[in-house]
Amino acid sequence: MRWCSPHLPVFLPLLFFSFLTLFVGRATVSGFSICAYNVPNFSPKKATNLRMIHTLTRVVSRYDICVLQNVQDPSGKAIKTLLSYLNRYDESFYQSVSSKPLGNSSGDMQQYVYLYRINSVAVTGQHQYESERFFVRDPFVVKFQSNRTKIRDFILVPLHSDPGQAIEEIDKLYNVFEEVRQKWNNTNVMLLGDFHAACGYVNRNDRKNIRLYSDQGFSWLIRDRVDTTVNSKISCAYDRIVVYGQPFLKAIKPFSAGAFNFGKEFKLTRAMVLEVSDHLPVEVTLKSSVPLLQATPLLILLSLSAIVQFFLSAL
Repeated sequence: MRWCSPHLPVFLPLLFFSFLTLFVGRATVSGFSICAYNVPNFSPKKATNLRMIHTLTRVVSRYDICVLQNVQDPSGKAIKTLLSYLNRYDESFYQSVSSKPLGNSSGDMQQYVYLYRINSVAVTGQHQYESERFFVRDPFVVKFQSNRTKIRDFILVPLHSDPGQAIEEIDKLYNVFEEVRQKWNNTNVMLLGDFHAACGYVNRNDRKNIRLYSDQGFSWLIRDRVDTTVNSKISCAYDRIVVYGQPFLKAIKPFSAGAFNFGKEFKLTRAMVLEVSDHLPVEVTLKSSVPLLQATPLLILLSLSAIVQFFLSAL
């Protein structure tokens, strides 16, 4: 005679959904994600647009680190507003680290701003690259450490290039890479941002003059056919993510790099998207340090099926 509990039929659905929430829910989370996003003229005035700031909040909250470019906020008011929205919207707590205003023209001084979740990643170093002629906006480099990722310590190098000298600026990122890897004795470097690396600014023939292409150690995760613009009349891979070395490349979740079409995802009109930017954020996901989080939903569902079958056999 089989043992049978009168509460087992009631208990089984609860057990199933508990496992489903615990395992499948975690497995389908995007993981530790990084983005680069050109948000033109993000200033205190722009931040007063409540619909725009809400949309931007929804975008940034997807990521553990988001590198904003084209920020014009020397007072810090716009970023403070965004942080206040993020920290009410998301369960995690965000902080920011910003460069000084950078540029050659007093009317177009821009900042690089990193927004990051402090419960998943920590800033362990900052470095403002300085050149006399290489860049219009010298990269502001930040080193991070996370226990959630397979690759624990990594460096982010952002660039919002000047369109007229995109080829030279992308090539000079190699100099920045060399400087920061020696400074921190770390080759886990990701270069990201609006490089203007397409559509007339950089073509295939130009690549022989760009060391990030000629050096096989660099992997371009955002490929040429990815459209990072909102303009329906053009398709250009302006915004890019590049990583150095096999260890970093192997720490990337396969096929996770791309442009996030938040207008389609959030069901927004094109006008609402353009309130934020004429660019799309580019994103990539790092593999988790916890093997369980890498399990596929199919494998987990098969395991759940076996568990349910076991309990059903006791009925």
